[in-house]
Amino acid sequence: MDIFSALSEAAQLLSIITDVPQLDAEILLCHILQVDRSYLRAHREQSLSPLIEQQFAALIQRRAQGEPIAYITGHAEFWSLDLKVTPDTLIPRPETELLVECVLREFPQPTGMAIADLGTGSGAIALALAAERPQWEIHAVDSSVKALAVAQQNAQQLNSKIAFHLGSWCHPLPRQHFNVIVTNPPYIAESEWAAYAGGLKFEPPQALLAGPDGLDAIRHIILMAKEYLKSSGRLFLEHGYQQSAAVQNLLKKAGYQQIRSFQDLAGHKRVTVGSL
Repeated sequence: MDIFSALSEAAQLLSIITDVPQLDAEILLCHILQVDRSYLRAHREQSLSPLIEQQFAALIQRRAQGEPIAYITGHAEFWSLDLKVTPDTLIPRPETELLVECVLREFPQPTGMAIADLGTGSGAIALALAAERPQWEIHAVDSSVKALAVAQQNAQQLNSKIAFHLGSWCHPLPRQHFNVIVTNPPYIAESEWAAYAGGLKFEPPQALLAGPDGLDAIRHIILMAKEYLKSSGRLFLEHGYQQSAAVQNLLKKAGYQQIRSFQDLAGHKRVTVGSL
């Protein structure tokens, strides 16, 4: 079978699971052949060996069962960085880049900053900040040994200097040390899980679920962060698109000032910041 025929058959099969079946099929074939997508277009009539056909069919079957592309290939892109991901980490989402943008916009200075990324997962946020501000002191925390190992591998691959800590949220960090604490914590309510579970069933639920109202982790972080931020330090929180008012209220009750929310490209308020 040639490349064109293999991709056509695969795209037809994947049309039941994804809105971009051709793209998914091309990414998976590129992964096996270790080529880019332009190669596929330039070699449409090239025959695939029986072994490659077998490998491709196996990956297409996994994708047809709903497994995310990133877990199949073991890679995801975030902030133009190629990151390793595994089922022990969330797949970094493009919308989380807003969190990085907000921090960089609010703090343009190249030095003199101490930052903590809570629940770092694959390390996406910390690594994006390190790529843009290599002189910043950046710490990354996760409670999962396996997730932290993935983040450390990504940092090594990208030659990023980040201090990694195993523990729950701020606990392993030095107190009153940070100019900024940033986090993309769990924020899905248990009552909403049924609506999300189909698309997220391959990802770690402990990184997604946050109690009856989806605010348990955010509520905890808001209170805890006060002990770890310097005077006038800021806490940046990613949250659900309908949670900005609740998050602002929690920050206000905890004594934070200059509370603001930022919109993503879809016009949803997805990041909220408060200052001590």
